[in-house]
Amino acid sequence: MEERSYRALFWTLALLGLAADQASKYGVYDWLSRVEDHTFVILRLAPHQGFQLHAQFLTAADGRLVPYVNQGALFSFLRDHGDAANLGFAAISLLAAVAVVWWSRQKGLARDPWLCAALGLILGGTLGNLYDRLVFSGVRDFLHWNYLFDFAVFNIADSCLVCGAVLLLFQAFGTQTATTPSAARPAGVSCASEN
Repeated sequence: MEERSYRALFWTLALLGLAADQASKYGVYDWLSRVEDHTFVILRLAPHQGFQLHAQFLTAADGRLVPYVNQGALFSFLRDHGDAANLGFAAISLLAAVAVVWWSRQKGLARDPWLCAALGLILGGTLGNLYDRLVFSGVRDFLHWNYLFDFAVFNIADSCLVCGAVLLLFQAFGTQTATTPSAARPAGVSCASEN
């Protein structure tokens, strides 16, 4: 009997993650360019605190608003290094995308839905931010949580990356826990003899 393959799940999540990221970035930046303070509050938990959509813009020489981008990584890590940081993170993203696609081609991966889902989300997030780095010379961020702590401004691609990494950890530790009892069974003792 042929084992079920979850490669379609991998590619579906990768493409949906990439599409959702880019559609949200283009849509939110276009909309917020016409909104006062370029901010829309989704959830107000205290004065000037909560969850909001917030886009930052620069004014081009011709008067157009262009997205202000993060050329660094999470929490603006290495942002002050400008184009060098952006190119470095673009190279890392490209290598990560190639590695994930290579990993997805491994025979055992197709039988593991959790691993396929995790890698699909990671690939979608990686490609979403890579697109920004190549087209905008940095990543467009617009989701901002500011209540109890001021979290870094992020985007859908970042969310895909985090969710994929959490699923990957769940898959790694969940699989290890499930196989530990049988691995510890003494030689010559089969599951059938336990009945």
